[in-house]
Amino acid sequence: MKVSDMYRATILAMIASTALVLAGCETMNSAWDSTKTFFSGSSVTLSGDEEVPPVTTPGSGSGTITVKEDKSVSGSVTIKGFTATAAHIHTGAAGRNGPVIVPLTKSSDGNTWSVPEGKKLTDAQYDAYKAGNLYVNVHSAKYKGGEIRGQLKP
Repeated sequence: MKVSDMYRATILAMIASTALVLAGCETMNSAWDSTKTFFSGSSVTLSGDEEVPPVTTPGSGSGTITVKEDKSVSGSVTIKGFTATAAHIHTGAAGRNGPVIVPLTKSSDGNTWSVPEGKKLTDAQYDAYKAGNLYVNVHSAKYKGGEIRGQLKP
């Protein structure tokens, strides 16, 4: 192989690798929520094991809660295996209980609980969210303090 051919092959390899890097950046940009979602949806899995203190229950739940840069909150959780009486987002680190900050609204089927439209966090609550110190708690008649819980992880 001549020097000019090696030079040409090196240049082509550099161009190809640059194109791959740029394509990866474009993929990351297209995944970014253009409405300035600080953390896109936080998936949450709820169980009795996460309650404080833990409870034994056939109940479980899952959902997505989204907090945007403007501190607006949206999303829902769906439960199964028990009848819920209330659901909330609370402040509190894993293993600790805390106060209610966002009451959730029950759907007509009774299994889905949603953040009411227009809810926003305060600055302190937003900081707690970013630190992983918010959780979803679903209550029942049997477990008035909460039957299932899941920590929101940004």
